Amino acid sequence: MRVQDFKKYAKDLSYIALPIIMGNLGFILIGAGDVWVAARHSTQTLAAISIANAIISCILTLCIGLVGSVSPVLSNYRGEHKSAKKYFYPTLRFAVVLAGISSLIIFAFIPLIDNLGFEAELIPMIKEYMFISIFSTFGATLHMAMKEFLQAFEIVFVPNLVTVFSVFLNILLNILFVFGLGPIPSMGVAGLAIASLITRYFMGFALLIYCYSKMKFRNYHDKNYYKTLIKVGLPISFAVMVEFVAFNSIAVFMGRLSGVYAAAQNLICTLTTISFMVPFAISNAIGVKVGFANGERNFTDLKRYSFVGSVMSVLFMACSATIFSLMPQALVKLFTNDIELIKICTPIIYILCIFQLFDGLQISFAGIFKGVKRTQYVLFSNFVAYWLVSLPLGYYLAFVKDYRLSGFWIGLVSSAIVLCTLMGSILIFEIKKIKSKFCDKMA
Repeated sequence: MRVQDFKKYAKDLSYIALPIIMGNLGFILIGAGDVWVAARHSTQTLAAISIANAIISCILTLCIGLVGSVSPVLSNYRGEHKSAKKYFYPTLRFAVVLAGISSLIIFAFIPLIDNLGFEAELIPMIKEYMFISIFSTFGATLHMAMKEFLQAFEIVFVPNLVTVFSVFLNILLNILFVFGLGPIPSMGVAGLAIASLITRYFMGFALLIYCYSKMKFRNYHDKNYYKTLIKVGLPISFAVMVEFVAFNSIAVFMGRLSGVYAAAQNLICTLTTISFMVPFAISNAIGVKVGFANGERNFTDLKRYSFVGSVMSVLFMACSATIFSLMPQALVKLFTNDIELIKICTPIIYILCIFQLFDGLQISFAGIFKGVKRTQYVLFSNFVAYWLVSLPLGYYLAFVKDYRLSGFWIGLVSSAIVLCTLMGSILIFEIKKIKSKFCDKMA
């Protein structure tokens, strides 16, 4: 590929990805704001929300994966020159149902907290945070659905601007409810949950209002649309669930040993997720552009967007890993001055640097698979890498070899290498099949 062509495709991807990066960073900074405020309240508070969010995140993967299928499916429709705007109300109904299911699962899980072996003083805080979070699932799911719908039309600036504004709103509400001010009492963990609830509803309804102001919609029903979303999104859901369980089970396993390890895992995940949002945004852009090219049967664009996007992701993560390796303690101290937390987190950041390189590549591959609607391969690869490699190896190193949290992260590095190898091999085979299919149809 000529340098001139590379720049063209990189520019097209950046047009979509840059606002998404802004929004994704904003979304993660909302979580980082929770960590920052919780750490300043107490290490126990940080440990409690770390364990609670680990469990909630695993449950919400159902929403994340299924709603995440909206933009690639609608992008394919647009590439096939079908009307996509009429799927607004079906998308909205889809989000409402998913929010209800997720809320019920979280509610059912709360009584189990007593039997999971956490420190006694953390259990009431974990349960309180989870109970309040039940009522915020609709706001979170509504926001994801509206953002995905707009993203399918390459409308990305305003949705992500809303997310950036919400960072400051969330921090303000966190400080107000956690520490108290005037007639508002200090509410600790409950304050963090209430701040998140208000912020999520603001984000969801802000995008809903924007959709109505941007387009006119008529009520429409199409059962086949739901079937397509489930067909594309269910493997994504399970793939995300496999990954989330791998990451968040570490907080649960280590939290049973000591709350400080759960806090450390949350802090490290917050750091890596901030940098991960850039390749994640590029992956979303790849999914939209590859999806459109797939629907249009344009193999040249499909291949070039895939290649250029993957290179962009890996280059960014290489820069991120370099920065992380040069200033590990300074990064940890952005969130806490707790000496024990700093001591646990610092050596793990060096392991994290290796993980980031492969993480950037695998998320690019996932975006390509979403665009061509072959998401079952993402599920298969994630299952093998995280559940057959990462968790068994990590558990062995953490508890048998006594590497503690570092052992789990060595397991994650190993799984990232396996994941890239599997997805890359399958992708090469699938791209050849797609090329052959397109050529046959043209003939």
